[in-house]
Amino acid sequence: MDPYSAEGELINIHNHFHQGQYQEVVDYGVSTLSSENELPARVLQLRARIALGQAEDALADVTGEKEPELQAIAALAEQALGNSDKAVGIIEKLAESAADNTTVQVVGGTVLQAAGKSEEALALLSQHQGSLDAVALIVQIHLQQNRNDLAVKEVTAARRWAQDSLLVNLAESWVGLRLGGEKYQQAFYVFEELAQAPATSSVRSLVSQAVAELHLGRTEEAQAALDQALKKEPKFAEAIANLLVLNVIAGKDGAEQKTLLEATDAQHPLLVDLAEKSDLFDKAASKYSAKVSA
Repeated sequence: MDPYSAEGELINIHNHFHQGQYQEVVDYGVSTLSSENELPARVLQLRARIALGQAEDALADVTGEKEPELQAIAALAEQALGNSDKAVGIIEKLAESAADNTTVQVVGGTVLQAAGKSEEALALLSQHQGSLDAVALIVQIHLQQNRNDLAVKEVTAARRWAQDSLLVNLAESWVGLRLGGEKYQQAFYVFEELAQAPATSSVRSLVSQAVAELHLGRTEEAQAALDQALKKEPKFAEAIANLLVLNVIAGKDGAEQKTLLEATDAQHPLLVDLAEKSDLFDKAASKYSAKVSA
């Protein structure tokens, strides 16, 4: 039986993880799990700790471990600590010796994609055998590549064999936000249900709801969702970044949010993109000189 299926032992901790409820994953009671599910649960808890900024502690926990799953976690922790080359090196070795391991595929794909090695990530992930975690990551990579067609194809195929899965619903919603139109509203329903139910709410689901609201032109509702997220976690970079975007859309000054984002995550993709666009503008402007007519 798939441990992540509706009847599996790990369905709740797995859903907590993908709902962005990382502290719930860390605190999840695993003492009653069967022996074959102890390692998958440990992997989820270690990934959650890394997501919570505890990469050093997670790395210390797995240093010297021989299981491919835990070596992959070591790579993820190294990457979170800024040691990208070392992380990629670990995954490349695991891809040669344990490419059929689902955790190696998913965590390894995450490390490779973060290092800008999209094709290597997809090659590793494509070896999965019915892993929705792998499917979700493949969808995210295709969306980052602006290959909406491939993302749609992946979700459609997964929907046939995992119709009621949380991950399929999430992946379909990510694609919906890219496709637009009526898909915005469909994505909103998924994110809003997760964000507003006490059992599933997290800062990440609230930000997702806010993004859907923005696409639907509902700026006040987006503001409310982001306020909820920042109340839960005042320094959550994605909430700050989207609040900056919201303020610009609403014609407000976003300087405060930009400064806060710089202090929270100086390498956030929004800041990197803004800097690149500013440089391009300056280069273009330098080619022209003002002319004053008499």
